[in-house]
Amino acid sequence: MKTVRRFCAVAAVVALVAPVARAQDGPKPGPEHELLKKMEGNWDLVMKFGGMETKGTVVYKMELGGLWLTGTLESELFGSKFTGKSLDTYDATKKKYIGVWVDSMVTQPMLLEGDYDKDKKTLTLSGDGPGMDGKPTKYKSVSAYPDDNTIDFSMYIGDGKEPAFTIVYKRKK
Repeated sequence: MKTVRRFCAVAAVVALVAPVARAQDGPKPGPEHELLKKMEGNWDLVMKFGGMETKGTVVYKMELGGLWLTGTLESELFGSKFTGKSLDTYDATKKKYIGVWVDSMVTQPMLLEGDYDKDKKTLTLSGDGPGMDGKPTKYKSVSAYPDDNTIDFSMYIGDGKEPAFTIVYKRKK
């Protein structure tokens, strides 16, 4: 009987300690995270859509153990304050970049994934997000990095062959 109690006690301790031990060996930033880390800092932006133009700012910062690039965007859109939050990472299991976007005009996130083309210096992500009618819509974003201080971003919605909007980001000096 003492042996059974000891076994149960040891099994209980192992069951409680094992998840903590595994959590300590969590993922570490890899070389793919370096692309995201290069974006850290303060940026000015110019967004163009539907013949209109608006300016704003975004602050990028690597957080959560260096695994996630967080972004906070502020601008004006249609005469009102517009804010957005982004989370970007590299999922080593899927071997894909992952992007999450939410903003002050939606209550559902946009979820994207894709690849970086080193030769073209371009990150292309696609996935789903809320459409103007609230129904799920297909999105594709293309971010080109011509240099360390510029990002040329284009967003395609649905089957659009032309971008619905573009943003040029310039790093603040």
